[in-house]
Amino acid sequence: MLCKVAVISGLLAIVLSASVPNHTEIPIVSQESDVQPDGSYKWSYESADGTKQEQTATLKQTANGTVEAIQGSVTWVDPQGGQHHLSYTADESGFQAQGDDIPVPPEVPVAIARALQNITSSPQTTTITY
Repeated sequence: MLCKVAVISGLLAIVLSASVPNHTEIPIVSQESDVQPDGSYKWSYESADGTKQEQTATLKQTANGTVEAIQGSVTWVDPQGGQHHLSYTADESGFQAQGDDIPVPPEVPVAIARALQNITSSPQTTTITY
């Protein structure tokens, strides 16, 4: 029992002596919000560290009913000082983002593209053997 108390006390001492990183609060330098009775809205903010975000939404009639059409963007600075920007839309077609930080798949090699073309242009035959 005394051993358990000693171990728990030791662990508690280690946990309590751990340093906690200092996080400074980053002030918001501007902020706007406008919500309309029809459900559309617009909001934005900017913080002192260069982070900016804005978004607008309107209601759009489609064959499937009313959907929100949202457009927005976000800009931030990474710890190394690099600035990043992402813009996006979201509507009945889904979420679509644009920005230099979005990975782009490599091009399909010519040999594979040619093989795929040959496969799709060849007549399809099915042989069923019983």
